[in-house]
Amino acid sequence: MSKIHPSAVIEEGAKLGKDCEIGPFCVVGSEAVLGDRVVLKSHVVIAGDTEIGDETVVFSFAVLGEIPQDLKFKGEKCKTVIGKRNRIREHVTVNAGTEGGGGVTRIGDDGLFMAGCHIAHDAQVGDRVIVVNSAAVAGHCVLEDDVIIGGLSGIHQWVRIGKGAIIGAVTMVTNDVIPYGLVQAQRGELDGLNLVGLKRRGVARSDITALRAAFQMLAQGEGTFQERAKRLGDETDSEYVQRIVGFITGGSDRSFLTPGG
Repeated sequence: MSKIHPSAVIEEGAKLGKDCEIGPFCVVGSEAVLGDRVVLKSHVVIAGDTEIGDETVVFSFAVLGEIPQDLKFKGEKCKTVIGKRNRIREHVTVNAGTEGGGGVTRIGDDGLFMAGCHIAHDAQVGDRVIVVNSAAVAGHCVLEDDVIIGGLSGIHQWVRIGKGAIIGAVTMVTNDVIPYGLVQAQRGELDGLNLVGLKRRGVARSDITALRAAFQMLAQGEGTFQERAKRLGDETDSEYVQRIVGFITGGSDRSFLTPGG
């Protein structure tokens, strides 16, 4: 049975799963759908057409599903989908999608969104993503699984950040980041591979060796960045390297952060 504080406002039409906890002064809008065992601590706002998956915990003063901060938005139907077992800390904001971006802002499962961070309209965020305090992810960005965004960092609109990449604190990222990349410095330089993350996930030594060699070829090989990536695809069968190749050759709205560039 759900526990709802007397001061909370649950608008008619909202759907709550089993055993939810709605704390003091929360507002749950009429189109909201909460899964089982969702917890809203206090002063949380769930606005618009927003779905929140099972066992997600939302802390005080977070606002999820409000209209996008986009001057082109004219009130069209938009949506926010947040997966299971996320931890969404104080003052986090997640905006709904826009018609021009597909209409849906989406967050996967098992993420941690620390205090004061922002996920903008139409962002597509994978599983097990960590966004550290006061970082901002702009509209239309793609964060693949296992990405970490350091505190106070900013991700430019339309940027893609590949699986397992890590962005250091106080970093501006204006171009795409390859899977497993390590980005540091205020203007976002591709500084190597996220070796710590790879080892923590139990990636085999042979695959890490292949990734090191691939990074060196991308950094120093002949031809353009895309040409080097295509050659890599022909020369290796490592699934990790092939993921990088597919990311680079798959097309993008932005350029790439390149080693030493």
